[in-house]
Amino acid sequence: MHEDVNGEGNLGGQRVESTTPGPGVEREFLALERELTVFLRRARANSGEMAREVHPDLEPSAYGLLVRLDECGRQRATELAAYIGVGKATMSRQLRAMEELGLIAREPDPADGRAWLVHLTDEGSVRFRTVREARRARYVREMAAWDRTEVAELARLLHQLNLGMEK
Repeated sequence: MHEDVNGEGNLGGQRVESTTPGPGVEREFLALERELTVFLRRARANSGEMAREVHPDLEPSAYGLLVRLDECGRQRATELAAYIGVGKATMSRQLRAMEELGLIAREPDPADGRAWLVHLTDEGSVRFRTVREARRARYVREMAAWDRTEVAELARLLHQLNLGMEK
């Protein structure tokens, strides 16, 4: 962020109004917090829309589970819960609802007969991939003016942020 003579800044080409940072808080982190708040609010709304496109009765938070299952294949519910950051009871409830909608199925884990593996059904995979392709096309349209290296850098930085938050 670049400060001007009035102590106000510029973040990504947008004017950032000056706020008085608390002790030890830099303006860059206040700006980051503000932008992430807006981004996350929009992302939650977007996930809700996409979840409804997959199935009208699908919970918005379940969309991330579909992403993970599509990318990683069969997984235990405990692995999914740890990745998403929810408890076993919440995960169990979400998976049960997705199973009732025909989007996922469970099968015994060959490595441990007491555990189950969760995977997308054919129907779940088709529905999810259709919505995901539409989402990617929307990103391409909305970021058409961006240089591909900027898109790659944003993806790299978000990945780095996500890795740091896993710890």
